[in-house]
Amino acid sequence: MLVGFLAAAIIAGTPLLFATLGEIFSEKAGHLNLGVEGMMYMGAIVGFIVGLNTHNPILAMLGAVFAGSAGALLYAFLTVSLRVNQTVCGLTLTIFGEGFASFLGQRVMGSIVPGDIKSFFVARPIPLLSSIPYIGEIFFKQDVFVYFGYLTIILATYYLFRTKKGLNLRAVGESAAAADASGINVTLYKYAHILLGGALCGLGGAYMSLVTVPVWQEHIIAGRGWIAVALVIFASWNPIKAMLGAFLFGGLSILGFRLQSMGIRISQYLIDMLPYAATIIIVIISTRKNKKEDMPPADLNNPYFREER
Repeated sequence: MLVGFLAAAIIAGTPLLFATLGEIFSEKAGHLNLGVEGMMYMGAIVGFIVGLNTHNPILAMLGAVFAGSAGALLYAFLTVSLRVNQTVCGLTLTIFGEGFASFLGQRVMGSIVPGDIKSFFVARPIPLLSSIPYIGEIFFKQDVFVYFGYLTIILATYYLFRTKKGLNLRAVGESAAAADASGINVTLYKYAHILLGGALCGLGGAYMSLVTVPVWQEHIIAGRGWIAVALVIFASWNPIKAMLGAFLFGGLSILGFRLQSMGIRISQYLIDMLPYAATIIIVIISTRKNKKEDMPPADLNNPYFREER
């Protein structure tokens, strides 16, 4: 029972994982993008529509990547090039993304993901690893989307902390002026990583519409983008910690169903409240962090004016 619950928590936490990683890249570039929810909606609806019309899971994922990146490009143009207030722009992107999904979703409301895509995302055990007691059943009897999440964590961690470009990115987030003075193309780094963040958020949305809830419905993201923003703080801008936080919140989001299956009667409204209550607690606790590695990038949410350097 516990092993099954933990395996299901990973599935539920995978959309949060992609969204959290996307926001980490954006914030490492010095941009607080509160449009995560909107980009997830855009990825969810475009990925769903592409999958519905092509029956091709790869094209559906690419469509979600394109949609999330398009939302991020709009945000990047406004905040990097035009230096619009990042907070206001992010909130506007969330509203736009949700409205965009509602508008396109009217024609496909209630539609079901094609069987070709469902079969592509069925659980596929990894030989040998899936035979490890407990751990194998939890982590290595999942679908390819989950495995891609594992790979993304590894690549993101290596990139941020073991490569020159990752070091440059962190330099941009800490002090764009100092990075510019040292020869780093600040604008390029900001655009590239904001777009990368949007692509990952789009993938997180696509996982919701293609795998977790393979039927299009209103409010499919249901606040997960906001949880992802809080998880970035919980994870201290570290991809490995982001994985732990995402799977923890994934478990909280499905706890009510598990308790009901065990015959334990608890108000569903109380269970639904848990992830959001935990988000508030995390934010409060995070404000008391004092270690340098737990702090946000020093230049986060600050527009960069090269003329003032």
